Amino acid sequence: MSMRVTEESAVKLPVVRNQEAVPENVAVKQITAELVIEQLKSGQVQFRTGALGGQTAAVRSAPPDFGLQNADYKLGPGDVINVTVWDHPELTIPAGSYRSAESSGTLISDDGSIFYPYVGTMKVAGLSVRELRDVLAKRLSKVIERVQLDVRVVVFRSKRVYIVGEVKNPGLQAINDIPMTVLEAVSRAGGFSDEADHGNVLLTRSGKTYRVDVQALYEDGDVSQNVLLQPGDIVNVPDRQLNKIFVLGEVTKPGSYIMNKRRSTLAEALSDAGFLNAYTSAANWIYVMRSGEGKPELFHLNAGSPDALLLAERFPLLPRDVVYVDVSDLARWNRVVANILPTTTLLNSINAIQFPLLSNSRNGTSVISVPSTPAQ
Repeated sequence: MSMRVTEESAVKLPVVRNQEAVPENVAVKQITAELVIEQLKSGQVQFRTGALGGQTAAVRSAPPDFGLQNADYKLGPGDVINVTVWDHPELTIPAGSYRSAESSGTLISDDGSIFYPYVGTMKVAGLSVRELRDVLAKRLSKVIERVQLDVRVVVFRSKRVYIVGEVKNPGLQAINDIPMTVLEAVSRAGGFSDEADHGNVLLTRSGKTYRVDVQALYEDGDVSQNVLLQPGDIVNVPDRQLNKIFVLGEVTKPGSYIMNKRRSTLAEALSDAGFLNAYTSAANWIYVMRSGEGKPELFHLNAGSPDALLLAERFPLLPRDVVYVDVSDLARWNRVVANILPTTTLLNSINAIQFPLLSNSRNGTSVISVPSTPAQ
């Protein structure tokens, strides 16, 4: 009979206790209807939650300023603005009416200042368009009666974010007067590529990295994942190669399988692997091994009855889960015998070999002859 581990793991696993990793045996949880209901209530059945396979503990779950915020665009060095003063075309387009708004606009210098007629040099970096309009109107009112003017940004250059990884057009994205969110940045970059991991977008800000679940935004309407970006943010869309599950043991096609948008159940994983080997598998002993960040978990499914596969269909897998199907007792014994038989056959063959130079055969018994010592 083979050894069965049903209460706890046979080896010690690294478990975090009091913010310190310690080795412990992990209890094996039985996959039952009660467990599925418990996971459903706690939200663990969402395919995008749980530990990040291959990610370090430095990856945080959320930036500190989730959600959209209505904030006016702040001017900065490199931006080009256009000031329109009604009834004063010499101030609006001083170099002719056929020049573009960009070429005829006013460039904000590196020190954040501009020069404007009748106003002189003034600091504008950090001001919104509305604030700059009020300041210019106040100063021009000294030389222009009933001044009416408008200010708009024609070229946005001072604030940019970087989007890299599995998008169609990676590169720099300028922040303009429309709030730049993660979804907006991905859309400007042409959208996700076919190999993108939608649920594991990484946002780096001020030396810290956060995880953003865009898939939850698409499918569950979780607008908190649509993070408002800040200048200098780096949005990295990783590929889905870490989005794998491993099916091992007595299945037809053992190996690793990439999850489609982090969706897979235990039944799907077994089906993709060709299901259980009908001759060698033990359907009563199907295990799911999950190595979370300091919270490893082991699950056991008794699929001796076919209707137990209904539980397997309701049991979601997470990236980097390992599914193992144990070998049956009969197959284990047959393998032991198969390994012993060649050795026995080889020993019998060696025993039957005669070495005439070293031995004499007497009644079927090999006797090693020792030459006699000649008489002195």
